[in-house]
Amino acid sequence: MSTGVTISSISDYAILGCGSVGYAVAEELVEQGKDVLIVDRDESRVESLRDQDLDARTADIGEEKAAELVADRSVVLILASDVEANKRAIEHIREDDNDQFVVARASDPVSGDELEKAGADIVINPSTVIAESALRALESGELEYNAGKLAEIIENTANELAIVTQDNPDPDSIASAAALQAIAGHLEIESDIVYLGDVGHQENRAFVNLLGIDLHRWDDIEAEDRSRYDTVALVDHTTSAEMDLEIDIIVDHNEASEEYEPEFVDIRPNMSSTSTIMTKYIQEFDLNVSEEVATALLYGIRAETLDFKRDTTPADLTAAAYLYPFANHDTLEQVESPSMSPETLDVLAEAIANRDVQGSHLVSNAGFVRDREALTQAANHLLNLEGVTTTAVFGIADETIFLAARSKDIRMNIGNVLADAYAEIGETAGHSTQASAEIPLGIFTGIEISEDTRDTLLELTEEAVKRTLFDAMGVESEGSNGS
Repeated sequence: MSTGVTISSISDYAILGCGSVGYAVAEELVEQGKDVLIVDRDESRVESLRDQDLDARTADIGEEKAAELVADRSVVLILASDVEANKRAIEHIREDDNDQFVVARASDPVSGDELEKAGADIVINPSTVIAESALRALESGELEYNAGKLAEIIENTANELAIVTQDNPDPDSIASAAALQAIAGHLEIESDIVYLGDVGHQENRAFVNLLGIDLHRWDDIEAEDRSRYDTVALVDHTTSAEMDLEIDIIVDHNEASEEYEPEFVDIRPNMSSTSTIMTKYIQEFDLNVSEEVATALLYGIRAETLDFKRDTTPADLTAAAYLYPFANHDTLEQVESPSMSPETLDVLAEAIANRDVQGSHLVSNAGFVRDREALTQAANHLLNLEGVTTTAVFGIADETIFLAARSKDIRMNIGNVLADAYAEIGETAGHSTQASAEIPLGIFTGIEISEDTRDTLLELTEEAVKRTLFDAMGVESEGSNGS
C-alpha cells in the first residue's frame, strides 16, 4: 500500500499500547522534537506518562475510540504485546479509509502475516529485531577486536611489510592491497605491494596507472632485498610457495586454497569482495581515506560484483555508499573505458568465430596468443551473449595452454570445474565466478611449431581441452553449434 507519506518530514505520531517498547519509542520521538500522542488502557500508566509531560489518553486500543483519538495523526505505531488487540486496532483505523502510515508489532511470522493482511504498512517482530541488533553488535565487536589485532601485528614489523596480491592481480586484489598499505602508513609502518605474474588486462593497467598505485613485481626484486620483509600479508589470496615467505596476515572473501597458519585471518565468504572487507577496516581505523584509495576500493567492489549485478550483499552496497563521496568518478570512467589493443581485438574476434556453445556453456579456442590477458577480456565479453551463463576461452603461448573462465551460473563453481578438469595435468586457480588454468602442452611440446604444424596442434589441443572441460561441466560435447 502506498501512503504518499515522507517519514522524515512527519512531526505527528501516535503510539497505541505503551509497554516498555512503546515508552522507549515515545521517548526517542519526543527527543527528536516530534508531537507524540500515547493511547493505553492502563489508567495508572497514563497518569505516570502525563506526570512526565507526555500527551497520554486512556482507551482500549482494540476499540473504535482509540482509532478516533489518533485519526489526525500521520503515523500510528501499534506496539502492544497483545497481537489480537493490535489487529483490531488496525482494522478500526482502516475502516475510515484514510492514508495513515501504520506500524504494528507482531509476535511471530504467522501473526505478522495476519497484521499485514489487516492493513499494516510495516510489521515489526521484536525477537527478529533483537536478533538483528545482537548480530550487528557482534559484528561491530568482532571488527573492533580484529582491527586491534591487525594493528598489533603490523606495528610489530621491524623493517617492512610485504602486501602480496593474487597472481596477475585483479582490481579487487590491487585495491585491497592499497587499502592495507594505507592502514600500514597510518600506523607508521613502511610497506610494498608485491605480486607474481603480470598486470596484463588493459583495465587493470589503466587502473594502476591512473591511480598511481605502486606495485612491485616479485621477480624484479633482488634476492638480498627480499629479506627486509619481516611481516607478510596476503590480500585476496595468492599462492606464496614461489616466494618462500612465512605468512602473518590473510584477508579475503574466498576460502584459502592452501593451508596457512598465520597470526591473523579474516576470511568472509558472505561478502562479494575483499575491497568490502578492507573498507570496513578503513572505517574502523577512522582513516581519512584518500581519493586514490577510495576510488580503488569502489572500483574493486564494482568489478567483483559486475557493477552490483552479481552476488551483491548489503555489506557491499554499504561500503560503496561510504566510498562514493570520496572517489574520483572521472577516473573511474577512464578506468572502465580503456582503449582496446589490436591484440585483444584479434583474440576476441577469434574467440567469437570459434565459439562452441553447449546449452548455456560456451568454450572457445583463441589460437596462438601473445597477450594471454586478452583471454580474460574475451571470456568477459562472451558472457554477455544471450543465453550464455558460463564461458571459457583458451589459447597457446610459450608452450602452454592458458585458459580463462567466467560464470554467472549460481549452480556452478567454475573454480572447482577447472580444478576437476585440469588440476592433475596443470595449475588452476579461482572461485565460483572466475577461474584460470595453465596446462603444459605435454606431448605436443616437442613439435616444432611452423605454418605446417600450427593447424594440427590447434586441432589436437582444442579437442582435448574442450572435451575435458565440457565433461567437467556435466555437458556432453556434440560439436560446434556456435551461432
